[in-house]
Amino acid sequence: MSYSVLFVCLGNICRSPMAEAVFRHIVVEQGLEAVIKIDSAGTGDWHIGHPPHEGTRKLLDRYSISYEGMNARQLAVQDGGNFDLIVAMDTKNERDIREKLGVSSRAQVIRFLSLLPEKGIDDVPDPYYTGNFGEVYELVKEGCEKLLELVKGRMNIER
Repeated sequence: MSYSVLFVCLGNICRSPMAEAVFRHIVVEQGLEAVIKIDSAGTGDWHIGHPPHEGTRKLLDRYSISYEGMNARQLAVQDGGNFDLIVAMDTKNERDIREKLGVSSRAQVIRFLSLLPEKGIDDVPDPYYTGNFGEVYELVKEGCEKLLELVKGRMNIER
């Protein structure tokens, strides 16, 4: 059995590639890379083909987390059939994903911070505008750990 996760933010250069890289890192640490497929996309098309934002790259470098080969892409209608779970980084992304994919999508769509209700916030702040990549990394790291537990549960893998 395999499982697939797609992280989505606005431009696919800050939050969603950070989440993709961090999630991939912890999935590899647990030896699950052969059974968990991970990708990221943006709802907008401004940065298609570009690597992650410099702030995201610097932060991932600091923690020795690879982002090799990652380039921005736009969310596609077929992603709704290609992924089990689509994780929106904020409320607007979630709304845009649902609108684009429509009711025929087999993927479950959730908001990233629904994994961390104790934080009391709905949206992962966009560091493209705030510049606070460190705050975003801390949320992403904690959320990805919770997400892996959720995915392992769905796959009936020992936690």
